[in-house]
Formats: sequence, structure tokens, C-alpha cells
Amino acid sequence: MDIDEKIKKDFIRFQRDEITGSMVYARLASIEKNSANKEVLFKIAADEAAHYQILKKYTHQTITSNKWKVAKFYWFARILGLTFAIKLMEASESDAHEDYEQYTDFPELLRLGREEEEHEQKLIGLINEERLEYMGSVVLGLNDALVEFTGALAGFTLALSDSKLIALTGSITGIAAALSMASSEYLSTKSEGDKSKHPVKAAIYTGFAYVVTVVALVVPFILISNVLLALGVMLVIALSIIGLFNYYYSVARSESFRKRFTEMAILSFGVAAISFLIGYALKVFTGIGG
Repeated sequence: MDIDEKIKKDFIRFQRDEITGSMVYARLASIEKNSANKEVLFKIAADEAAHYQILKKYTHQTITSNKWKVAKFYWFARILGLTFAIKLMEASESDAHEDYEQYTDFPELLRLGREEEEHEQKLIGLINEERLEYMGSVVLGLNDALVEFTGALAGFTLALSDSKLIALTGSITGIAAALSMASSEYLSTKSEGDKSKHPVKAAIYTGFAYVVTVVALVVPFILISNVLLALGVMLVIALSIIGLFNYYYSVARSESFRKRFTEMAILSFGVAAISFLIGYALKVFTGIGG
């Protein structure tokens, strides 16, 4: 079937997206250890390859994959997890799904669009990762560390007025709080009796998230002697952690990034502002710290 140049140009773009998607899912399947997940990924890869062949009947061209995109999603899966990479991949293809629906004169493309939007989403829903099962524990560790620790460091900044002393006090406080949070999560998970979550693993995820956050927030006070400048850098780091984590969470869980980011930022910075004022008031009334 002959098609005009504009339609052919669009079909070639769709064709490249399909063969790229097929290559991505095949590579992800090659590194996936879970047999059920591997089967899901190979099925999606086969579907994408079949879609490519349908489009090729119209374009009569052999199109190569976008190697940069294949490598990008492969390393996303390696570093941030399989589900994150797949959902990000699907999000990037959402416009293509809508584009297929514009070609009402091509019944095969309409069917292809429905398969892209429905069938693949159903398959992706089968993906199961341990890191997502314990996402609640990570959220608990990060939320508590960001809210509590930004507040603590802000309070220490004016109460102590010495960057090294703030870093030392903050580190001791943070490590103790991390151990406390991990212990609480262990007891909480054990009492819930949820067989899908192991209490020790839940505690490790919570404690690890807390400690990583503490280290990131303390570093400015170790490297910068000006306490107010160190406080400013610490708040920027806190905001960056909030942004990066909530982006990951929103993609992995298909939730609103803006809502979660705003809530977490307001809580963390609100507590930090109040603690800063409390630290200033204590310094004035007690006279400690000069």
C-alpha cells in the first residue's frame, strides 16, 4: 500500500520507536533473574518487534534502533530498578499511542495502538520487585530523616554556631535516630505479620535510607566553615533529595510527582524554619554559644 511522504515520515518514526522498544525489553530480559519477569519482558519485546513488522509493510524500509535510548534504559534498570526503567519507557511512548489513533484509515494501526496502551500496561503490572515491596520502608526512612534532620541541623546552626561541632552533634544524633527508626520498623513489620515483607529487610531499608540522608546533609558542615552558608547548602541538598526521590517514586508507583514533592518540601522546610527560630531563641535566653 502506497502512502504519502508525511504519513511515511510518521510511520518511520513509529517504526524506530517499536524496534528500539523491542531491543530495550530484550536487554532487560537478559539481565532479569526472576523467571516470571523475564517471560513478561520477552513477551513485550516480541510484541514490539511484531509492531515494527506491521509498520515495515507500509514504509518498505529497514530501520535501526536508537542505541542511546537502549543503553539509557538498560542502565536505568541496572541502577534504579526494572520497574522504574519500564514505566519510564512506557511514559516516553505515551504520545505514540495517541498518534496511532489519528490514522483511522489504517485499521492495523488502530489495533496496534490499543495493544500498546492496554496489553503492555497489563504485562508491566505483573512486574514485581523487592525494592518496590519495601518502598514504604524507604519512604519512612527518608521522610523522617529529611523532616527531623533538616530541623535538627537548622536548630544546631544558631544554637552552636560552629560548623565542626554542628557536624559532630548532627552525626551522633542522626546515627542514633537511624538505629531507632530501623528498630521501630523491625518491630512494626513483625507485628503486622505481612508475609511479603521480612522485618529485618524492612529495618535495613529504613535505616539505610536514613543514614544516607544524614550523611548527605552533614557533609556541608564538614566542608564549609561558615555555618549559615553550610545551612543554605544543606537545604539545597535536602530539596534535591526530595526532588530525586519523589521523581523515582512517582514513576515507579505512577503517582503525582508535584503533590508528593510539595508536601515533603513544605514539611521539611517548615520544620527547619521552626527549629532555626527555636535555636536562636535558646541561644538568646541561655547565652550559650556567645
